Amino acid sequence: MSEIEKLLPHRKPFLFVDEIVQADQEKIIARHIFTESEFFFAGHFPQYPVVPGVILIETMAQSGGAGLRKTGVLGGDALFFLASVDKVKFRRQVRPGEEVRSEITNLRVSAKTIKQSGKAFVGEELAAEAEWLCIVGQ
Repeated sequence: MSEIEKLLPHRKPFLFVDEIVQADQEKIIARHIFTESEFFFAGHFPQYPVVPGVILIETMAQSGGAGLRKTGVLGGDALFFLASVDKVKFRRQVRPGEEVRSEITNLRVSAKTIKQSGKAFVGEELAAEAEWLCIVGQ
């Protein structure tokens, strides 16, 4: 089992974190390469494959959750579920073969809720940004 699989309950084909680069109480940095074999490229769109915006949000949220687990803030058996997503902006398309770097800021973390903001970059270009709230459960 990989480190990421120990940190997240998600599994392929719905696991969008390859590595946690940095994780502390304030900031989390993670990365994921969207390969040509991702399940959604077959239909989004066959002639011009693009990562769906909701997948970019999910990628940032998974990065944030995995980073909190790595720091020990979230227990190993805690699950976290998206409750709201706000201030979403998509700035750049993400295509097959591109690496996304998620930079997550912890806004508020408690035993019952997690509020984070994040930016997804391809190289130095901003691809997406959002804030989200997760409910923590067992």
